[in-house]
Amino acid sequence: MADAVLLLHGFATSARRTWAEPGWIDLLTEGGRAVIAPDLLGHGDADKPHDSEAYARVEELVAGRLPSRPVDAIGYSAGARILLALAVENQDRFERLVLGGLGGILLEQRDGNPLLDALQGEADPGDVVAQRFHTMATSDGNDPDALAAFARRVQPRLDADHLATITVPTLIIIGDQDFAGPGEPLAQALGNARVETLRGVDHFGLPKSFDFMDKAFNFLGVDPLG
Repeated sequence: MADAVLLLHGFATSARRTWAEPGWIDLLTEGGRAVIAPDLLGHGDADKPHDSEAYARVEELVAGRLPSRPVDAIGYSAGARILLALAVENQDRFERLVLGGLGGILLEQRDGNPLLDALQGEADPGDVVAQRFHTMATSDGNDPDALAAFARRVQPRLDADHLATITVPTLIIIGDQDFAGPGEPLAQALGNARVETLRGVDHFGLPKSFDFMDKAFNFLGVDPLG
């Protein structure tokens, strides 16, 4: 079993908001696991450059935090996508992956950049998801210009051919009300994955879901009660 668990938060949030406040870090520690929970570049207490080219290093910076031994990893939303990009290039660094809040949306071809539209106030006023991202990006000490640069970055390509190379055991956990779902298309694209769909859970509520915690800890063999 891996000694450490890597936790990667999503866009416009932080390790504190996603993992510490809901109790993930304390529970993993009580379960005997070391926790690696960095703030992604542009987020939380990390540096916040305004040049989008600086964000080409996001995956590299996370990889630099990994110990020599393989880790288990849990990623939420943008953090889950970063985990997949890392696994394509560094599969031997991981024992198991948990992907939260990511599903078939990863395989869709979309015009434009919805995140950037949300940050710039150019999204449809009736788009509840876009308005939520806009609120998050402009509150809690966030730097909207840094987040816009993050949203504009060139991301590693993750098409079906890339995903099929990932044979690390993977659990996809997604709410049935999550705009990023369903999870099955992503599971089918991966080499060794299954899906757990949580009833009544949306994208933004997932990190606080006890069902998410329970299923993730079960998959990783973590018992917070010792």
